[in-house]
Amino acid sequence: MNFEPSEETAAIVETVARICQDFPDEYWRKRDKEGGFPDDFHRAMADAGVLGICIPEEYGGSALGIAQAAAVVHAISGSGAGMSGASAIHINIFGLNPVVVFGTAEQKQRMLPPLVQGRDKACFMVTEPDAGLDTTRLKTRAERVGDRYVVRGQKVWISTAQVANKALLLARTVPLEEARRPTEGLSLFYTDIDRSKVEVREIDKMGRKAVDSNQVFIDGWEIPMEDRIGEEGQGFAAILHGMNPERILIAGEAVGLGQVALRKAAAYAGERVVFGRPIGQNQSIQHPLAESWAELEAAWLLAQKAAWLYDSGKACGAEANAAKVLAAETAFRACERAIMTHGGFGYAREYDVERYLREVFICRIAPVSPQLALSHIAEKVLGLPKSY
Repeated sequence: MNFEPSEETAAIVETVARICQDFPDEYWRKRDKEGGFPDDFHRAMADAGVLGICIPEEYGGSALGIAQAAAVVHAISGSGAGMSGASAIHINIFGLNPVVVFGTAEQKQRMLPPLVQGRDKACFMVTEPDAGLDTTRLKTRAERVGDRYVVRGQKVWISTAQVANKALLLARTVPLEEARRPTEGLSLFYTDIDRSKVEVREIDKMGRKAVDSNQVFIDGWEIPMEDRIGEEGQGFAAILHGMNPERILIAGEAVGLGQVALRKAAAYAGERVVFGRPIGQNQSIQHPLAESWAELEAAWLLAQKAAWLYDSGKACGAEANAAKVLAAETAFRACERAIMTHGGFGYAREYDVERYLREVFICRIAPVSPQLALSHIAEKVLGLPKSY
């Protein structure tokens, strides 16, 4: 088994790392304080071809896999950009995978190149206030009227909706009570956001201020028929082609964030002298940091396995969920230990580790809770009765 990254992977990671050098800690610290989408960072990644890493070559992409995409976001997060940097391009890397898989030739030609070039920014409108992770219970309705769909409903925790001009929207075209099974009757759309019919309210949150999260209120949003992705009523199956890749990317981002926190902690421990010796000479400092290194390495290996399975066309649900849980929890411990290693200075913004801890909670919560991910593994791998 060869653990050496391919030449393609190494080359694109090197490119991303060079770009990230132009966006140092001070840049992300300012974004964390003042907010505002990092358009210059997004543009730099678009110009380097990063946004099209998973898009077929005929539409301007690189036709690479989720393994390479995970390596890219791992490098971005691990540069110190954290979730602010990774989330700025996150949806644009994996979000349109359903279009790649289910879109018509006309849709792909119309929808994919502008995203790859950075001319379009997309958001992912799935989650709702009363449905949470139970996607089959979505209430947002898309009613067919002639050659259009008229949409009404609400969404919540929609990232980048303040700056996006496009949305990948999942809505019910058949009421739940009329559908043959809960997973049917949902349809997927990729379309322009009509701001006269779509109200976006930003949610003030504990971290990642540079990338907005929002409540969305929809009343009379008209979507043309040609913007429906796949068959009517089969949107749930289509959206699944974005869910496992997202879990894998989140795992990569979490590992990168944990590793940069660990590097900061180790550097500080080697320099900080107390009682006449560096604090890093003490095993009470060394051992937790060494343990976090081992945990993060294991999480990254599992994320890479999940990516390989997906790119090979094999089932990867259990591995993607497990990688997401393991990476998020180990990254959280690494960020916490980084703060404790810094002592009082860990609480100061100028050392960055407190920002990492605030941002790592995103990886633990989204896009699926650890409890639901573990329930999936218990049922699908261990053969235990379904618990939800």
